[in-house]
Amino acid sequence: MTSTSLPHPALYPAAGTLVGLALGDALGYPTEFNDVATILASHGPWEQLSLASPALVSDDTQMTLAVGRAVTAAQGHGRLSPAVLAQALAVEFVRWYDAPDNDRAPGTTCLQACALLKSGTPWLSASQAGSKGCGANMRVAPVGLAPGLDAEERAGAAQLQAALTHGHPTALASSDLTAHAVHLLAGGTEPARLPGLLRQYALSNRTRYHERWLGELWTRGPARMSSAFIARGWDEVLAVLDRLDAALASPQPDTDPCLATGEGWIAEEALATGLLCLLLFPDQPLTALRRAACSSGDSDSIACLTGAFAGAHHGLAAWPTAWSGRIEYRDELLTLANNWDH
Repeated sequence: MTSTSLPHPALYPAAGTLVGLALGDALGYPTEFNDVATILASHGPWEQLSLASPALVSDDTQMTLAVGRAVTAAQGHGRLSPAVLAQALAVEFVRWYDAPDNDRAPGTTCLQACALLKSGTPWLSASQAGSKGCGANMRVAPVGLAPGLDAEERAGAAQLQAALTHGHPTALASSDLTAHAVHLLAGGTEPARLPGLLRQYALSNRTRYHERWLGELWTRGPARMSSAFIARGWDEVLAVLDRLDAALASPQPDTDPCLATGEGWIAEEALATGLLCLLLFPDQPLTALRRAACSSGDSDSIACLTGAFAGAHHGLAAWPTAWSGRIEYRDELLTLANNWDH
């Protein structure tokens, strides 16, 4: 099945999401930290960007697997609960931190928080309260895919998995909105409807602090009320959605997407730029990945999110077997997805 004859609604959206994010990660991993001119000089036209061999991924995919395993383990205890999920996440994050293949330029925030978790520090104290890096939401897709969650559980779990490492309110809001986008796309929402639906979601949740999931995390910031703490995060997300709307009003597919919606080093910009790449090429998932990977910012994280969104919408058929068949951690990704695609 080619990318021009994809079934709809998507078949195997969880597999499509997880394989897509890993492919985007692997495609963007060699281009990260380079400007577009350097990428073009090294790799040729962006529309022909090819997957490296071997197709190695970065910490983005590794930590996505950690979140997926934690959610699966926590759901094995019954209805998802904050305490059980927090413990499962801490175990998986420390396991990632100690893994010998944790050598893919991992983010400083994740390393610092995981070192504290390993020492036995409670997650509320381990969380890096000032960080809103994209490490918070590059890994959140499993929360958007996990079955059986209601809206409150999905939002709370998305924010909690971010909070173990990134405690800034914008990291929480961006992770929540990223998981919501994956959930909508996997459920059959057309990509063109996403900007409006995501804005509506952000506005309706602007002052809602998920205390059951986050406890007193808000007290580590300067806000005097929990509602003001989380509103700061949603306001920054809404501002980047404004930039996304402006970019879509005058689309420039041959231009570095980071110029429109940001370089993706921070969570809200990674979300918006990943969405922009999808929405520029909603029916061409490989082209969307290539555009995301040929960007001047955090290329692997931007392409990782683009791949998650495209895979959630199109399903596993989005990705040619010549690519998906050689992605690192393929078996683990498909095993995890198999729990959710039936």
